[in-house]
Amino acid sequence: MKAPHFSLPNQDGMMTSLQNLLHRTLVLYFYPKDNTAGCTLEAQDFTQLIGEFDKCQTNIVGISPDSVKSHKNFIAKHDLGIMLLSDGDKSVSAQYGAFGEKKLYGKTYQGIIRSTFVIAQNGDILHSWKNVKAKNHAKEVLEWIQHHRP
Repeated sequence: MKAPHFSLPNQDGMMTSLQNLLHRTLVLYFYPKDNTAGCTLEAQDFTQLIGEFDKCQTNIVGISPDSVKSHKNFIAKHDLGIMLLSDGDKSVSAQYGAFGEKKLYGKTYQGIIRSTFVIAQNGDILHSWKNVKAKNHAKEVLEWIQHHRP
């Protein structure tokens, strides 16, 4: 399956498209909100493993509905080494199936479904994870890439 095309602003306000990111394998992960416990843990874990992802010729990009300013502050506050894209209207999240119905304490609502995609340079989605638990997820993604070198 081909990854849906997108063009979104990064933490510096520069428009970034899928096309611009496919010079290497891409880990594209969707998360609900900057500066929340699980999202911070996930971003820090990806940052901590960035050298290992580099060895696999892989870039990491996170997407959430947060603003460009929020992303910039999130990166600075936690010294993150990854690019973050702002999907304010959640349209890209929806195209990837990362926005939809969720349940919490018996209540149903619409929200970001923590999801991760490994995308090859030709735009093919090689692997995906849905309803991700943040703890140890970055390591799981790295191990998948190391064993399935695209």
